[in-house]
Amino acid sequence: MDIQWFPGHMTKALRMMENELKVIDAAVYVLDSRAPMSCINPEFAKLIKNKPIIYALNKADLVETTEVKAWAKHFTTSNSSAVIINSTMTNSSAEIIKATKLLLKEKIERYARKNIAMPIRLMIIGVPNSGKSTLINNLCGKYKAITGNRPGVTKGKQWITLPSGIEVLDTPGTLWPSFENKNVAKNLAYIGSIKDEVLDIYELALTFIEDFKSKNVFQNRYGVKELLEKTPLEILCEICFARGFILKGNEPDFVRGSNAIIDDFRKGRMGKIMLEKFSDFNF
Repeated sequence: MDIQWFPGHMTKALRMMENELKVIDAAVYVLDSRAPMSCINPEFAKLIKNKPIIYALNKADLVETTEVKAWAKHFTTSNSSAVIINSTMTNSSAEIIKATKLLLKEKIERYARKNIAMPIRLMIIGVPNSGKSTLINNLCGKYKAITGNRPGVTKGKQWITLPSGIEVLDTPGTLWPSFENKNVAKNLAYIGSIKDEVLDIYELALTFIEDFKSKNVFQNRYGVKELLEKTPLEILCEICFARGFILKGNEPDFVRGSNAIIDDFRKGRMGKIMLEKFSDFNF
C-alpha cells in the first residue's frame, strides 16, 4: 500500500515556521503517544536546529503508561524535555508550562535580572491530528484555537497569549514530501494524520487486521474468535455481521465495517494499542 499526502499548504507552513523561528525560544513538539517515531517530521529537524524542544507525548491515555514513559526518557536530553499528557483533560497541559520554565530557566532569570519585559515564545509543531490545537486550548483554558478530529484543520499561524504570559504560535499540522518508510506512512494513516479521502480505507482496515489479529483486540471488541486461523477478509466479514453492517442480499458492508475498525482504533475503543514500542527500536 503506497501512501503519499503533501498538499500545498504544508509547503507554505514550513516556510512560515522558518520565518518565525527567529523570535521563538523553544518548540513544543506534539507527538501521538501511539506512534512517537512516526510523528517525527524530518523537515522539522532542519528548521528547529539547536532550539530547545519540549516533546509532548499526547493522547497518552490510549497507551500503557510504562510504554510512554520509556519514550519520554528517550526524548529527554540536555536541550530537550518530555511530558506525558492527554490534552483533552482539563489542566493536563500545565506540565508544558512547568517544562518550559525549567528548560528556559537561565533565559528567564537573565531577563529578570536585566528587567527585560520579554515574553517567552513557543512554537507548537507536529504532524496533522496530533492534538496541537487541543493542547493550546487546554493551555488557555478556553477555545481559542480551531480544533477537529481530522488532519488539516489549522491552515495558518495563530499567536495566542497564555494566562502565564507565555506566547504560543499554533502552526498547521505538517508532514513531509515523501514517505520512504512504508511503516511510517501506515502508522500515520492509522492515527489519522493523513487525510482519509486520499486513503483506501478498506485496504487500510485489512492491513490493520493483519497487524493486530494476534493481539485479541478484535475478539475483545467484536467477539471474533480463532483469529489466527482466518484471513483479514474473513475477520472483516465477521465484524460486519457482528456490527450489523449488512447490505441487501445479506452481503457484508465492507465500507462501513472498514471505517468502523479504523475509527474504533483511533478513539481507543479497542483498548490501549501501541503501534511503536520503544523496545522495538535499536537506538
